[in-house]
Amino acid sequence: MIEKDFVTKGLKRTKIDEYLESKLERAGYGGMNVQVNPLGTIIVIYAERPGMVIGRGGKTVRSITQTLKNNFSLDNPQVEVKEVDVPELNPKIMAHKIASMLQRGMHFRRVAYSTIRKIMGAGAQGVEVTVSGKIRGSRSATAKFIDGYIKKCGEPSIRLVKEGFATVQLKPGVLGIFVRIMPPDADLPDKVDILAPKIEENQEIDEDLDLSSESLETKELENLEDLDDEDFEDIEEVKELVDLDDSDNIISDDEDFEDIKEIDVEEIKEKEIID
Repeated sequence: MIEKDFVTKGLKRTKIDEYLESKLERAGYGGMNVQVNPLGTIIVIYAERPGMVIGRGGKTVRSITQTLKNNFSLDNPQVEVKEVDVPELNPKIMAHKIASMLQRGMHFRRVAYSTIRKIMGAGAQGVEVTVSGKIRGSRSATAKFIDGYIKKCGEPSIRLVKEGFATVQLKPGVLGIFVRIMPPDADLPDKVDILAPKIEENQEIDEDLDLSSESLETKELENLEDLDDEDFEDIEEVKELVDLDDSDNIISDDEDFEDIKEIDVEEIKEKEIID
């Protein structure tokens, strides 16, 4: 049945992942990807230190390829090694780092907070670190540390959130470390982008003003063209009358000024006689 094929493929993939994780723990194993093509099976291994995965002269890669072919029944396996660009955004690498720090005797709170600061400093949208086991005493307990924004349920939590798990053996017992990271490039379906309002330029207003001035000029020209010779003679007569009125006003103003001067002189003479 088709369901059995999916189950068998999933089990084989999980076994390969567990084998590579135990084999490449010191190299900073960050996951793997299996690609099947007609020529064979390509296994891409992501690691923080790819040099340790390859080994001296390719010895480690050859041993991994032989093991995958014999123990996991893969047809013509080809192993490729790629370096992880940002190790702080890989949950498996960070979970193993937490496990190694706890094994060296560091307190779990200090380890969790320092790891969260590193992950958020790398640009993650949110992170959740869970440490479970005998962390405080003889009884088992769970400590959860969260920072940022991270999806907890629904389809985005499965598709966008990356997860990593690691275990560490201490004197009180086994501790489990679970790390969940939401990467910075995760596009959530409920995200809303608010665009800034566009400032319209005053081009339309300037165009309207230009059109209105042009229309006024055309109207004035049309009115001048409609005038006859008699109309022009009337306009000239009106201009002459206006000029005459202005000259009369100027003359009257001069006469008034002379009268005022004569009055002032007479008043001054009378004052001198009185004195």
